[in-house]
Amino acid sequence: MKVSEIIKLLKKNKCKLQRHGNSHDLWYSPITGRSFTVPRHKSKELPVKTAESIMKAAGIK
Repeated sequence: MKVSEIIKLLKKNKCKLQRHGNSHDLWYSPITGRSFTVPRHKSKELPVKTAESIMKAAGIK
């Protein structure tokens, strides 16, 4: 899954971008009440475990 696809999924599930970093962005999920990082390399494929970790932190999976 690409970073751009993860970001679309996060926005669809009401997650909010908190701030931009150098190589990662900090996102907040109102579902879980947690903050988590997402890499900023929009066109690159994420490793499967990384994508699963982001979705779990967001409360999507």
